[in-house]
Amino acid sequence: QVCFKKVFQKVSEQRLNSKRMELNVTEKGNQKRGEDNEAFESQVCEIFEYSSDLLLKDIIHINSKFVSGFVAMVIAACVLNFHRAVGLLVISLVTMFFLVWNWMMERYSDWVWEVLAPIRVALTRNWIIYMLLLMAVACWLALDTAQRGTRQLVSFFGLLLFIFLMLLFSKHPFRWSWRTLLCGTGLQFIFGLLILRTTSGLSALKWLGNQNITVLIVDSLQVMPILVFLSSVISILYYIGFMPWLICKIGFIMQVTMGTSATESMAAAGNIFLGNTDSPLLIRPYISELTVSEIHAVMTGGFASISGTILGAFISFGVEASHLLTASLMSAPASLAIAKMFWPEKEASIKTSHHDLKMDKGGSQNILEAASQGASRAVGLVANIIVNLIAFLALLAFFDAVLSWLGGMFDCPQLSFSLICSYVFMPLSFMMGVSWEDSFIVAELIGIKTFLNEFVAYQKLSELIKRRKAGGPEYVNHVKQYISVHSETIATYALCGFSNFAALGMSIGGLSAMAPDRRSDISSCGLRALIAGSISCFMTACIAGDNVDFLYEPWNVTAGEGFSQSSLQGCCTLTPPKHFNCSWVL
Repeated sequence: QVCFKKVFQKVSEQRLNSKRMELNVTEKGNQKRGEDNEAFESQVCEIFEYSSDLLLKDIIHINSKFVSGFVAMVIAACVLNFHRAVGLLVISLVTMFFLVWNWMMERYSDWVWEVLAPIRVALTRNWIIYMLLLMAVACWLALDTAQRGTRQLVSFFGLLLFIFLMLLFSKHPFRWSWRTLLCGTGLQFIFGLLILRTTSGLSALKWLGNQNITVLIVDSLQVMPILVFLSSVISILYYIGFMPWLICKIGFIMQVTMGTSATESMAAAGNIFLGNTDSPLLIRPYISELTVSEIHAVMTGGFASISGTILGAFISFGVEASHLLTASLMSAPASLAIAKMFWPEKEASIKTSHHDLKMDKGGSQNILEAASQGASRAVGLVANIIVNLIAFLALLAFFDAVLSWLGGMFDCPQLSFSLICSYVFMPLSFMMGVSWEDSFIVAELIGIKTFLNEFVAYQKLSELIKRRKAGGPEYVNHVKQYISVHSETIATYALCGFSNFAALGMSIGGLSAMAPDRRSDISSCGLRALIAGSISCFMTACIAGDNVDFLYEPWNVTAGEGFSQSSLQGCCTLTPPKHFNCSWVL
């Protein structure tokens, strides 16, 4: 588009000069002939109208050729090998859909907004709608439990427990918005149902996570260079305008459904793709004008999700890509709902409409400069991750050695930091739906993630995944060596966020640099935002635990497919006999 724009400008200037010569319109000539100003202005308007028509015709002509050529390329690829061209076809269809949608909204957005006005009023004032939604969820849960068993009830009641705790310890009790709570949790629940409980949703996300390009990146670049590559890709997407456009659309959906302000909705949407220090840059000009509750919501969203750059590194650890993508998407509305419960709004927001926001598309002059700037920004990120991994792993080993030495004095040499975390966070992991025997290990991972960082926690989780896939003994000297697929999935969702004390310092420092006059407000929100971000991740894990068993737990499999004897026995206890032949396992 930039190249086309320059070409069109040049063509327009040439044709404008020729038309000017035809009309003999110059300021000097007008003065000589004594023409009045109105005649001169009308001639100038005629020139610009003529030039605009020519420019529009050129744009339509060249764009039509470009679109025709691209469609022909897609058709040719599908004819040669449809299976190989599925990715290109899906990307093309999605792109065309959003282009048509954007074209329609530019012309009819005001009309659509007026048509939907009664629905917005009903969502704001009509409590019957929310009661019907709650009754529908209760009926679905009863029917689903009757079919699948009672195990999922633990995750569901865990979700209710986390919501109750947020309401109980709210900064301003009884001032929260039921619309924000129910719609935010509802969006999170709907995403979980569509992705984890439908064959098409799960297959689509697995396909997205298992594309050849992802495998190629992981195999050839390993871990840290992935961050450099993805940082360049995101910078390019930001430069061409795709990333700001996508973030605006997602933020608009959350703003309309949940009733949140434009700034906090945009920041929450940005956290799906950017980090907790990068997403506030989307609303940087408005941070000084945010209310305290909005600052809290912006920080909570950063703690409840991971960036697209870091996601590639976690995939290279062996963590399921589809679950990481799902967690990033589900945590965005959950973080807004939890943030507005934990610190309800008491002030009037200045930016209430997404039309009031102007998003910066970066200062790059071309794609190559954007790629270079993205790679340069990744240098600090890679260095920070490497030194933190070295430091935190060494500190963890040091703490374990000190605690073991102290515990040995009381005949408890097995005392360690991980053991303490396993007992502290065990109730939380169990309420997410993790089995009792696995809850201590998952609690240990949550503790490591909270007090150290998520990289160390995912590295520990990857070791558990490798042991399970190896199919070795589940217990060695009465010590559990790995956890079930179900527990791994819940742990993946629970760990998918920057909610740790190291990120807390980075978030406070980054926001304070953008708005020095709000430093005290930002610091006061920090700890509560960290807790709210962690709870958002736990709620996402609860919904995953409530939905993942039926399609993700293996059945109709044979020995040697990567599942150990104990994991298959767990399937026999979870799934009905008609779905799984347990005769050779038991």
